[in-house]
Amino acid sequence: MLLAIDAGNTNVVFALVDGGEIRARWRIASDPRRTADEYAVWLHQLIELEGHPKDAVDAVIIGTVVPRALHNLEVLATKYFRSEPLVAGQGRAEWPIALEVDEPQNVGADRALNAIAAHAKYPGELIVIDFGTATTFDLVGPSGAYRGGIIAPGINLSLEALVSAAAKLPRIAIEAPKDNLSVIGRTTQSQMQIGIYWGYVAMIEGLTERMKRELEGPPTVVATGGLANLFDKHTNVFDAIEPDLTIQGLSLLYDMAMRGPR
Repeated sequence: MLLAIDAGNTNVVFALVDGGEIRARWRIASDPRRTADEYAVWLHQLIELEGHPKDAVDAVIIGTVVPRALHNLEVLATKYFRSEPLVAGQGRAEWPIALEVDEPQNVGADRALNAIAAHAKYPGELIVIDFGTATTFDLVGPSGAYRGGIIAPGINLSLEALVSAAAKLPRIAIEAPKDNLSVIGRTTQSQMQIGIYWGYVAMIEGLTERMKRELEGPPTVVATGGLANLFDKHTNVFDAIEPDLTIQGLSLLYDMAMRGPR
């Protein structure tokens, strides 16, 4: 069974993948100081709670946008799972897609993995929107090539910055305003919810539309990340929601690496 690890800026997601199917997934807050021993104690218990033996994992692949986290995750793989891990974008797991941008070495692993997974599921040109620490909009060509995109502050990051900078503003949950028809708030909290939620919907729709204007034909818009479903309720911009796109990309990349040179 494959252990796929997606180490992001906010969370690290661990998933058990068997035959391309995700059997279980867990997340833990990102902390580059967390040791392999700490990961192992936590992860072994969760694997057993799902009904799998600890030795069920016989392969590991890691994708990370946090370079400092990589070493401890590699030690986790070699020490506790007796597996030499593949690292997305490196060695045997080099990207199987073209990175058609000016600085290909700076493309985040999550964005390349999303491109791989989205291209495998949907034909033609794609726009992939990932709701993470940052909200990213990525253009994937018909051949699967990563062709660039947009990086915007994530909604949680935006809200945290707003609350931190304004002493009298309260912390609020990220949710659709209760009065879905009005964008005029009557309380401080409702005004914040409107600004954050509908402001973000407007950004998603506006940036997606601007990207489409630069393309020859209509692309398929694929959304991923924890908040995709929240926004899908009040916009028609998404053609598909794929919550596990990055993990799927790791699984596909592992399979490609195991098949040998392309």
